[in-house]
Amino acid sequence: MKKLDLFTPIGLILGLVVVGLAIYFNAGIDAVSLFMQLASVFIVFGGVSAALLVNFSARDLKKFPMILKEAFRHREYDLQELNETFVMLAKKARKEGLLALESQLDGDVEDPFIRKGVRLAVDGIEPEMIQDILMAEVVSMEERHRRGRRIFERAGEFAPAWGMVGTIVALVIMLNDLEDPTTLGPAMALAMLTTLYGAVLTNLFFNPIASKLENKTETEVFVNQIMIEGIIGIQSGQNPHILEEKLRAFIREERKPEYDVRESGVLAHEV
Repeated sequence: MKKLDLFTPIGLILGLVVVGLAIYFNAGIDAVSLFMQLASVFIVFGGVSAALLVNFSARDLKKFPMILKEAFRHREYDLQELNETFVMLAKKARKEGLLALESQLDGDVEDPFIRKGVRLAVDGIEPEMIQDILMAEVVSMEERHRRGRRIFERAGEFAPAWGMVGTIVALVIMLNDLEDPTTLGPAMALAMLTTLYGAVLTNLFFNPIASKLENKTETEVFVNQIMIEGIIGIQSGQNPHILEEKLRAFIREERKPEYDVRESGVLAHEV
C-alpha cells in the first residue's frame, strides 16, 4: 500500500527555507526580492526544458508527472507479514498439494507478483523456469524505473550548465556597458543569479529525487528477491520451517531482534 511520503515535501521546503534564511540574516528582508528575477528563471527553466525535449522522446516526457508523483509516495513492506504468508502457503501446499493454493490466492494474497509466481508453481512449471520468468519481470521493472529516473538525472546535469549560460549572457550585457562603474556590482549580482538557480535546482530537486527513486527501486528489487525465494521454496516442497529460516536470512542481523518479536510496519527506506 502506497502512502504520502512526507519527507520529500518537508525536505524541499526545508531547503528553500534554509536558503531564504541565509539571505535574510545576511542582507535583510529587502534583499530577498533581489534573488527573484524572471529573466534568470526563464533562462534556467526554459533551457532545462528545451534540453529535455531534445534528449527524450514525447513518450518518455509524458511520464514525467507520474514519475515525479512516485517521489512523493511511499510503500510500506511488512517483512514479517510477507514471511508469514509464505509459511502459510508452504504448509498448505505440503498438506493439500500445490493445486490447493489457487483458491488461497483469491482471499489471502494481494501482491500481484506473489500471485503470478504461485500460479506458475500451481501450473507445474519447473523451479528454474519460474525463477527465470520472475527475474525477467524484475529486470524489466528495473529498466522501466531507470528510464524514468534518467529524466531527473539528465535535468540535474543540464540545470547548472544553463545557469552558467544565463550568467554568461548577463556578463556580456554588463561588459557592454561599463560607462557607469556604480552599476557593475548590481549587474554582477544579477549575472550570478542564474548560476544560483541552476545549483539549487540540481542539488535540492533533480538529483535528490533521482536518488530517492533509485533507492525505491533497490528496495522493490530486494523484496521481489525475497518473494522469488519464497515461491521457489513452495514449488519445490521445502519444509515450512526451513523456508521461514531461509527468508529470514534476507534480513540484516541488526534487524533480527525486531523481527523475532514480530513488530510490523517495516518501512521501505529502512530495509
